[in-house]
Amino acid sequence: MKRFAQLIHELENSNKTNDKLAALVGYFSTANDKDKPYVIALFTGKKPRRPVSTALIREWATQLSQIPDWLFAESYHSVGDLSETIALILPPASKQTDKPLNQWITELAQLNGQTDEEKKTFILDAWDQLNTKERFIFNKLISGNFRIGISSKMLVNALAKQSDTDSSKIMHSIMGKWDPSEITYTELIEGVHVNTDSSWPYPFCLAYALEAEADNLGQPQEWQAEWKWDGIRGQIVKRNGELFIWSRGEELVTAQFPELSFLMDELPDGTVLDGEILSVKDGKVQPFSILQQRLNRKTISKNQLNEIPVGFFMYDLLEYKAKDVREQPLSERRALLEEITMQLKTKDIAVLSPVITYESWTELAEIRQESRAMNSEGIMLKKLTSAYHSGRKKGDWWKWKINPYTIDTVMIYAQKGSGRRANHFTDYTFAIRDGEQLITIAKAYSGLTDKEIKEVDSFVRKNAIEKFGPVRTVKPELVFEIAFEGIAISKRHKAGLALRFPRIARWRKDKIAAEINTLEDLRQLYTSTL
Repeated sequence: MKRFAQLIHELENSNKTNDKLAALVGYFSTANDKDKPYVIALFTGKKPRRPVSTALIREWATQLSQIPDWLFAESYHSVGDLSETIALILPPASKQTDKPLNQWITELAQLNGQTDEEKKTFILDAWDQLNTKERFIFNKLISGNFRIGISSKMLVNALAKQSDTDSSKIMHSIMGKWDPSEITYTELIEGVHVNTDSSWPYPFCLAYALEAEADNLGQPQEWQAEWKWDGIRGQIVKRNGELFIWSRGEELVTAQFPELSFLMDELPDGTVLDGEILSVKDGKVQPFSILQQRLNRKTISKNQLNEIPVGFFMYDLLEYKAKDVREQPLSERRALLEEITMQLKTKDIAVLSPVITYESWTELAEIRQESRAMNSEGIMLKKLTSAYHSGRKKGDWWKWKINPYTIDTVMIYAQKGSGRRANHFTDYTFAIRDGEQLITIAKAYSGLTDKEIKEVDSFVRKNAIEKFGPVRTVKPELVFEIAFEGIAISKRHKAGLALRFPRIARWRKDKIAAEINTLEDLRQLYTSTL
């Protein structure tokens, strides 16, 4: 536990990639071997079942600390993180322990099914053995919420460097189903469990955003261009007479899309496809907001199947006749994919993502301008000689997105962030004008420099009008340009519209609140997208 607490401290107190990488390598080189699989599980989102409710640990912490609820609430609002607040208010520990992380996690899991009094006895005894940093980690183990600012790729790179193992092999190994209590660190790194499960997917190949001019990429004929569709990236796995559909978030979503079940009969065994799950009606791709109505439902009604039918646009072939073909050039994988597609009987639901024909970068740039009319986000550029990498590799795949929509808004609410930003107001709510009123339209957390964050934080502290828990109402004076990818009707939002992927494009210090966009502006924008 002490070593893991130190790792979290090092990760949270650095914003440099190399420092974080060094901290991870150092940890996996020296930590308890039984702890390592649990750490990988925590960092890849494999959360254990929560054994104790947040309300109870908060109640026990205030009782033990002998502070009133209002003081705890004020402390929580100031710190911005419940686990950290509890760790800070508790009295000093009276004893110490060298109990390893894996044992703490196992004992927490054993609390499930016990009485509240039994849980309380364990939690209070644990707090009395841990220092402040360790208590913070212990509280996080209860909540399962580790937001530490490292990506899967950074974790994999650290594991690869520490173990001298190929990163793509590690990425494949840590995806999918495995239990940290039943696998050793060496077994996990070496992937001894891989492919024992028929459903096993591959790590997705991802692209970097193209920021330079496309003609810097060389000859156009060296690249395959496709539309960048806006749906659910997924893999369809057909092995041993079974069909599985995985989302990029490593969720098994087979039951959510019964329209694709026909592939069980039509795909050859030992096939893994990469593609996009989209809402497709009358041969036309629908906006993502339509597809959203089908997501995360336990049952799909007949009406939903009729009104929001889905299709699968196939991008790539990862496994062919039970053989991993990811190292073959894209041109060869595409030829095999076309061969498989030709054999499908139901061609209107599983569709080969079309390749865009073009002679020059200038011509492709003109074609790219048609993206929104097709409900596409832009164009994907893939080098014909490229392998199917695990994660991102600069130079082979690029996403050439169309410029986002933008509107000018005014900030009306602010809230403190978490982790490294817990002491600054970094979470903002923005509004547009509806007649004489301001109406909220979006929340955004990214897009400002550290210097700008400090300026905005200072403004919030000086210009807060009201306080609602951790939220501050501020004078509507700061204008920000918000960028977003799409707009849709929404019954959940007061404005009746919702923005897709809103983020701060820039702080408009040159504008005043009277010059922000109106609700009517957004309604016209929405109409123009139909």
